[in-house]
Amino acid sequence: MSERMPLRERKQQRAREQIVAAAFELFAERGFAAVTVTDIAERAEVGRTTFFRHFGDKQEVAFSDEQAIIEALTERHRALPPVTDLAGAVAQLRAVATELCRELTADGEHFRAHERLLRENPELRDRAARKFARLTEIFRATLLDRGASPEVAVLAPQLALACYTAGNVLADGDPAVLPGAVDAAFAQLSELRASDIA
Repeated sequence: MSERMPLRERKQQRAREQIVAAAFELFAERGFAAVTVTDIAERAEVGRTTFFRHFGDKQEVAFSDEQAIIEALTERHRALPPVTDLAGAVAQLRAVATELCRELTADGEHFRAHERLLRENPELRDRAARKFARLTEIFRATLLDRGASPEVAVLAPQLALACYTAGNVLADGDPAVLPGAVDAAFAQLSELRASDIA
């Protein structure tokens, strides 16, 4: 039987969830640029101090779930057996990317709202791009630590990011389509032979 979370942690989790829900409601009503941290705190019925205990700024609220998901998947990747060849590294990252898609789209309504925010706000697209750049750097470092060559360690995460990006564009904000679209991009990549790109 699993232990219940202590009361203090449950209250913190509830406050965090209230902040996220309030923020996404306000973003949908007014647009991202017109919403302030004070607006979010008031709608969530928490103080600004509570807001900043959970989030550095309102942009971080838009990525509220992603950081925890990415950290968990990164740990899972580190726990996989070491691979040193490009095909093996890309295959591992394919599994990580499709799992990431399933996690990100578990709440379809939230995923759609998040994608809409990214489409409408260049500053959020920029932050998303920086988050993915950090993720590819983590994978590069992990591959290097586990014996992959510098070329494989750089190329495999970049190919994985390209497949995710292509699948995301093709999915066009549809959470039901994203995992399959990303996996299909990896499948297309795996069909390439040296003679195709020589």
